[in-house]
Amino acid sequence: MTRYNQTYIIGISFVSALGGYLFGFDFAVISGALPFLQRTFALDAYWEGFATGCLALGAIAGCLIAGTICDKKGRRTGLLLAAAVFGVSSLAMALSPTRFFFIGSRFTAGIGVGMASLLSPMYIAEVSPAPFRGRMVAINQLTVVIGILVTNLINYTLRNNGDDAWRWMFGLGAVPSALFLLGAWWLPESPRWLIDAGREEEARRTLHKIGGADFAAQTIAGIQHAPQKSNAAAGIFKKAVLPTVILGISLAVFQQFCGINVVFNYTPKIFASIGVGTDGQLFQTVLIGGVNLVFTLLAMALVDRLGRKPLMLIGAVGLTALYIIIARQLHNGSVHVSWFLLTAIGTYALSLAPVTWVLIAEIFPGKIRSAATSVAVLSLWLAYFILVFTFPPLFAHLGDKTFYIYAAICSVGALYIAAKVKETKGKTLEELTVG
Repeated sequence: MTRYNQTYIIGISFVSALGGYLFGFDFAVISGALPFLQRTFALDAYWEGFATGCLALGAIAGCLIAGTICDKKGRRTGLLLAAAVFGVSSLAMALSPTRFFFIGSRFTAGIGVGMASLLSPMYIAEVSPAPFRGRMVAINQLTVVIGILVTNLINYTLRNNGDDAWRWMFGLGAVPSALFLLGAWWLPESPRWLIDAGREEEARRTLHKIGGADFAAQTIAGIQHAPQKSNAAAGIFKKAVLPTVILGISLAVFQQFCGINVVFNYTPKIFASIGVGTDGQLFQTVLIGGVNLVFTLLAMALVDRLGRKPLMLIGAVGLTALYIIIARQLHNGSVHVSWFLLTAIGTYALSLAPVTWVLIAEIFPGKIRSAATSVAVLSLWLAYFILVFTFPPLFAHLGDKTFYIYAAICSVGALYIAAKVKETKGKTLEELTVG
């Protein structure tokens, strides 16, 4: 029986997942900063949506950049570049003199987010042994939610520091960016990428450190006997793998169109609609961050036990019911809507949030993994942009009825998951390879 060096595996997974922390930072910081940005840059509903959503447009560019870099230069190089982009963009957003400079800087931050959202889970999946790969990839989602919670706490702490408080909210992102950059220097390159690059001995040393000589030999043999990498961009359209690619894209888009990110990004707006003051609005973001963390930890414990498909179904069905209740609570102006919004956050954190990333990291064949993952994550960010850009005008015109739209999407998503998703827990990446 293989004895794994779990300390080492967890260590490199956490360092790689610092990209997830910064993903969480850039994702969450806008929620607390929006009330200040509205005053500073005179944002109407459409500019509010664009200032929030331009992160996703940058993330799309980041996915394209990362897909090329991780194939040619390796996963580690891509993570180093993402860390540098995070640091520069955090300072640029903090120092923004105009609305357009801020949006350009947030777009640049999105490039780092897109790179990290693709590279961190891919890297972790490629270095983690099959028995606990799901938990290790879920570490990336854990750091995302820690980033959200810490950022919400900082935003709440800075809320009474004047009209320029938002500059500190964004500027403090330079600190974890520097830690990520330093940590990424320590990371070994992905053994699977090294073998593809003809650097077998380097791969063997890393694999030996992870699980010993027998594990290294077995893993290398499995990689070498897997279908060889072809033209990845063309490969994703081949008949044998196209259904898997479509599944990955569909899951990525559904994770966004399920609607929960409007709660994360527009908490102040939702609570303002029922008369809650600014302090109460920002306090709700802290509660949301805390619930998100607790249920993400629970998901990490369940993903390799209960499995991927059951958790995805729990998320889709649960959110369908909760959105209907939330719409009714908002219609009645009830402050009790907070409990149902928090339950929706917990349901998402237990299911769709981490498990979608796990599935995207593991379902694609090795020969097209980086290209297919790039397409899926790119689709995810495009869906995120559409979601957060459309919410302010939708909410302005439809109010509480907006949540019925998300309920309908979740009900369709549940049916799709039941029909199309196959269980992947406990299998090696090579065992999951098709075509």
